[in-house]
Order: sequence, then structure tokens, then C-alpha cells
Amino acid sequence: MIRLSPTGKGIDGKPQYVNPMDINLNYSEDDSPLALKSDFILSLCELVIGGKEGLQPVDKTVIDRAVRNVYRPFLADPAPEKMPILGDLYDELLKQPEPEAARIAAALELYVSGSLNVFNHRTNVELNNRLVCFDIKQLGKQLKKLGMLIVQDQVWNRVTVNRAERKSTRYFMDEFHLLLKEEQTAAYSVEIWKRFRKWGGIPTAITQNVKDLLASREVENIFENSDFVLMLNQAAGDRAILAKQLNISPQQMKYVTHTEAGEGLIFYGNVVLPFVDRFPKDTELYRVMTTKPEEVGEA
Repeated sequence: MIRLSPTGKGIDGKPQYVNPMDINLNYSEDDSPLALKSDFILSLCELVIGGKEGLQPVDKTVIDRAVRNVYRPFLADPAPEKMPILGDLYDELLKQPEPEAARIAAALELYVSGSLNVFNHRTNVELNNRLVCFDIKQLGKQLKKLGMLIVQDQVWNRVTVNRAERKSTRYFMDEFHLLLKEEQTAAYSVEIWKRFRKWGGIPTAITQNVKDLLASREVENIFENSDFVLMLNQAAGDRAILAKQLNISPQQMKYVTHTEAGEGLIFYGNVVLPFVDRFPKDTELYRVMTTKPEEVGEA
């Protein structure tokens, strides 16, 4: 497990860092890797700068130029020690003549040399394991939005590497409604749902907050590109929204109305199936999976 925190310390107390500037040469199929990475860094800077207006056209031009300059040495000789970090982008922005560059650099300073500099380091965690879990719970309010976007980008990197090796990648996102609250992570999520399939990626979203999920204007694109939906018991308000969004009949809705644990509906393509799963409680797998406080305490 990779636990990201403001101090950079993981579960074992040792530093755990993920570099938002990481890139591999398979990062994109149709576009150049640098073009797609530049788009990600623009989204990152937009989160950092904030405000209703976001990045202006001149801001985007300055950032794109700085990104291309920063990656030039690495692309000429892609050695791990030449991978740029956020501080390199900050230094390059300070070299640009436009006043906008100085303003963007000032906004990045907090994340480069300030108290929130956890993402200004080269990646030092093992991302080649068969199972990788990113835990961003400890990041706090100021860093969580950045953390979500950076993890999405790291997963994209992993999918492109696995695709080159003809491997599929399963990507599970818990509390998915949080990713749809921010414009940048919501847009990235839609791209994941649209592109991952042909790249061998299989994204799966998990959430209890269905109303928050359906409030996003991007959720329609995600539903349209989803082949499988598993739905458990739903609150009355959520049921009405889901019935309209997924065209669920009143007869089918009863399977997610006041139902017990392990009961619900499965949507697979054009097929809708009710299910009942009475998972045996006297198994090691149940002991590991249960989240009921009284059962966790007993375990």
C-alpha cells in the first residue's frame, strides 16, 4: 500500500513519494507523450491556481512552453535520474519573461518549497507490483484534490506500460463521487472511461453517495461507457434518479428497495438481473472483507 500524506511518511514511517511529472514514452497513442502530459500539468496548475476563471490563454502558453523545456533532457536520454520534478517546472517558469509565469510560479511555490511539498520528489515507491493500492486519506483538504489527479495520472502511466506488455489493468476507485466534484478530476475520469478499454484498462467505480455521483454532468458519459453496473439497496431519492437515468422499471426497482445486504440488481449490457448473495460468514475471506464494526472487533 502507498499511503500519501503531507509529511511524505507511509505506513512504516518511511518516506513515500509519487512524482506528478513521471512520464513514459508509451504515454499516448495518437498524440505525442509530451502533448498529453502537458495537458495533465495544465490541469494540475489549474487546481493549484484555482479561482472561477482558471487558467487564461497566456497562462496555458507559458506552462506548455515550460513543460516542453523541462522534459527535453529526459526525452533525449530517458534515464530515471533525469526525470523532472515539480521544482524543475517551477525553476523553468521563473526563467520565462512573461509576468504570468511569475504568478504561476508563485502559486506553485507552496507545493515546491513550502509546507505542502510532498509531490516535489521523484517516485520512490514500487509501482510494478501486481497489486498497488493508493491511500490518500491522510493528505488533508489542501492536498487531496491534487492527490486524486496525480493518482489518476499514475494509473494512466501504469496502463500504458502494461498495454505495451500485453497485460490488462484493473483500476478500482472507492468513493468515486469525490472524483466527480472537481472539474479536472471529473474530466480525467471521463477520458479514462472512454480510452481505457482499447488500452487494456478496466476501470471500476465504487460509491455509496449515488446522489452526489448523479449530480455530476459527466456521469452520463461514464454510464454510456460502462458495460456492468451492480446496484444494492438505494434510498428513495436515489431510486427515482437512477430509475430515470438507467431506464429501470418499477418491477425491477423493488430489488433495490428496502432490501437486505447482498441483494440488488446487475446490469450487464442489455440484460438486467436481480441477485441474492448469501456469502458464508464462517470463511476466512468473509473475515477479511467485512466492514461491520462488531465483526471487525471480533476478528
